[in-house]
Amino acid sequence: MSAVCCGRVLISLNYCASEGWRGCDRTTFVGIFLGIDGGGSKTSCEIGDETSLLGSGVSSGSNVVRVGEGKARAAFETAIREACAAAKVTPSKIERTCAGIAGGARPETVEIIRRILEDLVSGEIDVVGDMVIAMEAASGGGPGVVVIAGTGSIAYGRNAAGQTARAGGWGFAISDEGSGHWIGRAAVSAAMRAHDEGQSTTLLAGTMKAWGVSTREQMILAANASPPPDFAALFPAVVQAAEAGDRTASEILVRAGAELSRLAEIVVGRLFSDAESVPVAMSGGVFGNSAQVRQVFYNNLRSHRPGVALNATIIDPVKGALELARKSARRGVGA
Repeated sequence: MSAVCCGRVLISLNYCASEGWRGCDRTTFVGIFLGIDGGGSKTSCEIGDETSLLGSGVSSGSNVVRVGEGKARAAFETAIREACAAAKVTPSKIERTCAGIAGGARPETVEIIRRILEDLVSGEIDVVGDMVIAMEAASGGGPGVVVIAGTGSIAYGRNAAGQTARAGGWGFAISDEGSGHWIGRAAVSAAMRAHDEGQSTTLLAGTMKAWGVSTREQMILAANASPPPDFAALFPAVVQAAEAGDRTASEILVRAGAELSRLAEIVVGRLFSDAESVPVAMSGGVFGNSAQVRQVFYNNLRSHRPGVALNATIIDPVKGALELARKSARRGVGA
């Protein structure tokens, strides 16, 4: 028999001398926690108790700056509803939520996300940067560096003394090197340059198809629209062209890998000595969907920092968000 109190599932147990606690005389509390990774292209949720994953959900992007508050709210609601259904719990049972989002260091963004989530779930809510949950997923509370390359990009690290540093992630207009957006924008630029020079590339046709336009003029109008189009949506077309042997597409992915390795090098250099072995992890769809980017990233980073220990597994930040929600609840209980 069970009930719900303060966001925790109450399980009643009776003591039996031979088998331990059974029945209804003793009550234990099982916390329910929610982790959220709110990205520019995808929103992921995981619901779990203290030790187990109970359910997950996925929806569209929830970056408020890119999609606006209304679409962000709809994305969070869809992913949370899906995760709750899979976990067979209601949002009212959630004790603690940790949401990792791009721009989570900006107070105005935190306020918007917190307001949205307060309408959707119960319990305490923590809103942090996406690099914080990725770091938790990569190395828990230990030292290391994680490089995220999704719609945007950033490198983030922490050393044994607890000092942190970041590189990149300053927005599409001036930063986010090697990201999906950066790659898509580079692809359109390269396709138009190839056209100007009379060179052949499959990038133009691929990017036009991805955006659903049928002429070069429509592509130009789309690329220069305000607000800007979804350049990250062109990333799969670039990967496909590179795998088919398109030299221009391949060169873009090589540059992306080099840019991402540079972000990692900056953070490693700020936090670690040359003699240290530094755990480095990768996260995000660019790494996950392009072996070429991964290989260039690894080769460049190792050539400049031979001591890095690269984790070949693409880590999932939402798992870090769920674990941070658990940790926050434990600290609250012990306070």
